[in-house]
Amino acid sequence: MSLKRSFIREILEAIDEHTISFAGGLPSQNLFPIEDLKESTLKIIDNPKVYQYTVSNGISELREQIAKRYTKQGFPTTKENILITTGSQQAMYILAKFFENKDITIEEPSYLGAMNIFRLNNLKMHGVKLENDGVDINEFEKSFKNTKLTYLIPDFQNPSATTYSKEKRDEIAKIVEKYNGTLIEDSPYSELYFNKKMPYISEKLLKNSFHLGSFSKTLVPSYRIGWIRADEEKIKSLMIIKESIDLHSSGFVQYVLAEYLKDDVKYEKHLQSIRDDYKEKADYFSNQLSLIIPEFKHEKPKGGMFLYGSFGDKIDTFALVQECLKKKVVYVPGNQFYIDKKPNGEIRFNYTHSNFEQIIKGLKLIKSCL
Repeated sequence: MSLKRSFIREILEAIDEHTISFAGGLPSQNLFPIEDLKESTLKIIDNPKVYQYTVSNGISELREQIAKRYTKQGFPTTKENILITTGSQQAMYILAKFFENKDITIEEPSYLGAMNIFRLNNLKMHGVKLENDGVDINEFEKSFKNTKLTYLIPDFQNPSATTYSKEKRDEIAKIVEKYNGTLIEDSPYSELYFNKKMPYISEKLLKNSFHLGSFSKTLVPSYRIGWIRADEEKIKSLMIIKESIDLHSSGFVQYVLAEYLKDDVKYEKHLQSIRDDYKEKADYFSNQLSLIIPEFKHEKPKGGMFLYGSFGDKIDTFALVQECLKKKVVYVPGNQFYIDKKPNGEIRFNYTHSNFEQIIKGLKLIKSCL
């Protein structure tokens, strides 16, 4: 098998502190709740049990906190429905191992990290066109009735920033149920909405879904804590795979998070501060992009961390990014998010990590490379 590294991970290693990066999905580090996390750490730091091996599915306290949030949002969940993972990326790897050698229906464009994992585990991907309110339903059903397995990112999709309409969410749930198939619903950005939170598709598919979540985008990435929410029997099967990989995710970090999440009001305030900041940046990035590079057509984001658009057929954005790198600015070309990786005119920009000055400077540098 010919394996290739993620373009984004390679880019992160190739750039330096002088490079303006619109590439990786990096949160704004100015918003990390450092003092609150420090306080939570000090509360647990003298307890010997936080330094010991722990259970493979995750400490009970953290699973309870996550389950409580699901239930509060209208998605009945107990701690037995939760498997703690080392980031959402490991959650995808566990599921890919669980469904190894199967066919899977995905969006096009789709998250390249998931695509790399699927390739590694010999899942044959079938791409379905993504429209501005979710996948093309006719194409989706035609593919899903054969694969009976799908991976979707319905909230502020990576890379397109698309959010599925309620109608399409309902249609997808009906199709998954109709063919008794399985939905893997990836939701790292669902809390980063600017207007309103949409219901999870998995809520209607309690026995036929795996719902993936993460604290990397809402708290801090370096903790590497994610989770899978699924039927209890499925969780038991996934735990066997999890045990073979790393026995358990960091127990110390889990205890810190469980302590932090005890104060639900504090966490909600933190989430709202992220939404406010990201909305301001998204609006600013979109407005400046329209002024500086008007030939790049895009929709203003409604949440999440990315802005996506296209030059049409006029520009090969993979070739363009090589020139941009020389001028110390970088983004992710759209071809990286497709199964065949053919050059196209699309770009994914991350707007959350840069400040206003960097946004203007970076966009002007890209314009100069055109």
